[in-house]
Amino acid sequence: MKILIAGGAGFIGSTVASRLADHGDQPVVLDSLVTGRREFTEGRPFYQGDIADGALIDRIFAEHPDIEAVVHCAALIVVPESVADPLGYYEANVAKGVTFLRHLVRNGCTRLVFSSSASIYGDSEPTVDESSPIAPLSPYATSKAVFELVLRDVAAAGQLGVVSLRYFNPIGADPQLRTGLQIRTPTHALGRMIDSRAGGRPFAITGTDYPTRDGSGIRDYVHVWDLAEAHLRALHRFDAITAGHGHQVINLGSGTGTTVRELLGAFESVTGEQLPVVEAPARPGDPAGSRPDSARARELLDWEPQFTVEQGIRDSLRWAELRDAVLNGEADPDAG
Repeated sequence: MKILIAGGAGFIGSTVASRLADHGDQPVVLDSLVTGRREFTEGRPFYQGDIADGALIDRIFAEHPDIEAVVHCAALIVVPESVADPLGYYEANVAKGVTFLRHLVRNGCTRLVFSSSASIYGDSEPTVDESSPIAPLSPYATSKAVFELVLRDVAAAGQLGVVSLRYFNPIGADPQLRTGLQIRTPTHALGRMIDSRAGGRPFAITGTDYPTRDGSGIRDYVHVWDLAEAHLRALHRFDAITAGHGHQVINLGSGTGTTVRELLGAFESVTGEQLPVVEAPARPGDPAGSRPDSARARELLDWEPQFTVEQGIRDSLRWAELRDAVLNGEADPDAG
C-alpha cells in the first residue's frame, strides 16, 4: 500500500512513516520543513513544499498514481504560540488544510486519515468519548475542531472518506531511534522535564489549582509508536471503518490520564534522580485536561496502548541523548 504523509518529516508523521515501512507499505512524504526535518525522510520519496501548493500535489499524484490513501499530520501545534498568533494557526491548520483537501479531491483521493487532537474537548468532561461536547480552549484546539467540521461536510458530500484520530500527548520515540521529537526545547511537560534535568534548572509546574486529583493538569500520554500503530490499522481497515459513516472519529489513549505531578514522579523513578520544582501560573489556553475513552478504538481498530508512560519517558530520554547527532547538530527550526 502506498500512502502520502503530509507532515511526514515531523515527529508524528515520520514515526507513522517508519511503522508503515516496517509493515511493508511505502510512505511518500510531503513536508514544508518549517518544523519537520529532512533527515527523517531519508530513503523515502520526499517532496518539500506546502500542502496548499496545488501544482506540487498534482505532481505527487502524477508521479505516484498508485497512492491509495493520505495521512494528514501537517499542522502547527504549540498552544501558547496559537494564543499569541491565532491568525497564523487558522491559516496553517484550517485555510491551507481546506486548500489541501481540494487538491486531494481533484486528484481522485478517496481516503484520508487525519491526525486530530483530543484537546478539542477542552474541559467538557473528566472522561470524554467521541460524542462528548466540543469545547476547545485555545486557537490551536479550535483550529483542529473547525477542520474536523470541514472534514465532516466533505465526507457527507461523498467527496472523501475520513478517519479522524483524536489523541492528547504523544511521548517517546521510534523504538529503533530512527526518529523522535525534533524540537530541542519543547513546551510540553515531559520535554521541559528533560530540558530542566539536562540544564540543572528547576522544573516549573504550570498550573497548580486545577480541579484534578492533585491540582496539576491531567493529560493522557500515549507512546508515539502506539499512535503510529493506530494510524497503520486505520489505513488498512479504512473501508470497513468508514462504511456507512463517511467521517469516522476515534479517540486514542490509555483512558487513565496522568497529572503533571504524577508524570514528574514517573520521571524521577525512571532517572533515579529528584528534579527540583517550582510552581507557576497556568499557561494561557491550557485546560485542566481530561481522559479519552478509547472503547471505539478497541472495537474498530483492535487497538490499545502497549507502552507504559515509563517506557515513553525512557525512549524520550534515549532520543534526547542522540537527537543532535541524528539531526546533524543543527539548531531548532523557528516554529514550534
